[in-house]
Amino acid sequence: MLRKNDKLPAVAFTFSKKRIDENSSHLTSVDLTSSVEKSKIHVFIKRSIDRLKGTDKELPQVKYVSNLLSRGIGIHHSGVLPILKEIVELLFQQGLLKILFATETFAMGVNMPARTVVFDSIRKHDGINFRDLKPAEYIQMAGRAGRRGLDTTGTVIILCKGDVPELSDLSRMMLGKLTVLESRFRLTYSMILNLLRVEKLRMQDMLKRSFSEFSSRKDEGKDRDLLHDLRKRVNNLQELDCFYCSKDIESYYKTCKAYQQLRRTLHAGVVTHPQCVKYLAAGRVILLQAFDVQAIAVTLTTNNRSPRTYKCLVLTDRTVTWWKDSIKKSATQEEITPHNSAQPLTFMAGQHIVLEVDPAHIFAITTQTVKIPAPEKIVDNFDRRQIPRFKDDPPSQATLELVSSLSSLSMEVLTELNPVAEFHLRDIDTVDDYSSLSSLRQSLDSFNSTKCSNFAEHFKVVSADMALKEELESVKFKLSDASLTLLPEYKERLRVLHELNYTDGAGIVRLKGKVACEIKQQELLVTELIFQNVMEGRHYTEIAALLSCVVFEQKNCSKPNLSSSLQKGVETITSVARELGEVQKKYVKDFVVEDYVSEFKFGLVEVVYEWARGTPFNEIIELTDVQEGIIIRCIQRLDELLRDVKDAARVIGNPIIGRKMEDASTSIKRDIVFAASLYTS
Repeated sequence: MLRKNDKLPAVAFTFSKKRIDENSSHLTSVDLTSSVEKSKIHVFIKRSIDRLKGTDKELPQVKYVSNLLSRGIGIHHSGVLPILKEIVELLFQQGLLKILFATETFAMGVNMPARTVVFDSIRKHDGINFRDLKPAEYIQMAGRAGRRGLDTTGTVIILCKGDVPELSDLSRMMLGKLTVLESRFRLTYSMILNLLRVEKLRMQDMLKRSFSEFSSRKDEGKDRDLLHDLRKRVNNLQELDCFYCSKDIESYYKTCKAYQQLRRTLHAGVVTHPQCVKYLAAGRVILLQAFDVQAIAVTLTTNNRSPRTYKCLVLTDRTVTWWKDSIKKSATQEEITPHNSAQPLTFMAGQHIVLEVDPAHIFAITTQTVKIPAPEKIVDNFDRRQIPRFKDDPPSQATLELVSSLSSLSMEVLTELNPVAEFHLRDIDTVDDYSSLSSLRQSLDSFNSTKCSNFAEHFKVVSADMALKEELESVKFKLSDASLTLLPEYKERLRVLHELNYTDGAGIVRLKGKVACEIKQQELLVTELIFQNVMEGRHYTEIAALLSCVVFEQKNCSKPNLSSSLQKGVETITSVARELGEVQKKYVKDFVVEDYVSEFKFGLVEVVYEWARGTPFNEIIELTDVQEGIIIRCIQRLDELLRDVKDAARVIGNPIIGRKMEDASTSIKRDIVFAASLYTS
């Protein structure tokens, strides 16, 4: 269809290497190139492949991809041999390929335009679950459509293999907000150790300059000016001239703030507790509070649809609208008010409303209940009286009786529900928090300042002063090292390094730390392997094979067939990794030992061992189901690691390990794995 409608060349983005191979294999009978183009492609491929030696020229993937390319079809993903990927890229730039099946990494190419872009799907797996493409991802890939100077427009096609995507999903993908740029900066042990060795540069200074701290540090100049202004204003504050309040009103304010914040936190947990639904059944007396007024209410009906709400009859002379707005605003206010300063709302006999409230907006649940024969009828009666032509109708008898029952209650006789006892809470932290709340509430009655006749007025003054002081402390904290997002993690990792004897108590880097500085990948494990003599007595081929677990990342692959010596080496490395994991778990928050141990994957141990022994590439690929391109990438990264270990051996003065690393590096640096790039030669 694309050829018929003159939409070639095209890039078909597919988010699975396996599906790319399947799609290309279905086009065995399709030929998109002319005889002239075939000749150019053949000459270019032959000239490129001739760089390879011996059996590397006859690899199954080389033959398969060459056949595809000759017909104008290309594939491009991480499993393809590097030299073949370069051939595909160069042929595509020359316009000799008509259809290219590629993963999204191809969209990062600087000069890889096409007339048409085809999306095999608009959903991808991000390592956790499947999701729609983000706007930035879609734009990056769709932007390949349309060649400068050749096409007036580019065409983007989305294949609908199942259901047609919703218009809202397409709109969000194409026109949604671009993804906010986030820092990927991560602390590593090697980075920390290297910075500890530099006397003139602190880790905190480096963190401040990182992009991860940019959002919080971008207004540092303004914050310093604000800090200067706040210090002046705080220094000019006047002390209260009051015998009672001058003693402890600031302490009262702090206690009041702690009490209200803890109460709000605990209440949020209470209203979401499963038992709370039962206790808020029809007839439960509750308290509502909006700013400085309180009102008695009783639950009538429950709306169990998410989010759950309750309809309540409230004794008040305020309107439904006033209560809805005021409850929401007062629930989010940060202003601290004196304890028990809220006053019962006055109302004339019979005044009431029926209000739908969120459980989070209930100020208190009491132990008191009243009997309500037909709560639904009370709600219906109130709703009916909101209709203009029935607004003068009197309340129903059931409503009047309920209002009368509530009116006979007073705030003084109402007791707040004790969730610990009623809900049978057993969590130690929650029980301790309720105990602390009770202690704070009792202590509020012991302050001398509450005896002052002008206490309310003085409290407002102190509140404003304390708010100013708190703002000053907040700005000081924002400008300090303590506000750095990664500082807690830095301190945790420092404790790990001290525990493992990489640094001393003063932060001076010891010998093990100096060795770890030379290692750029999994520095802790590799350093421990060196110092625990795991490499001593092993042949360099085995060392290279075992160290492949550090650089190999594919989660699922066929199980290697290992000799007893290699199997013992795998068990030793796993044991060392687990010991390191246990140490890190002691100090690093949310650290999972099993996740750390699983980072080391031994799927290519047999492959690397045979490669280091001189086995041809066409034979080692038969030992695993890992694709050729991934094998080569792993061995290339392994060479970098071997050179790091060689440098580390020089630090500790161990020439034996140094020679073994050099021999291992030499043994794997050969043939197709380290073939010269077409771009540089």
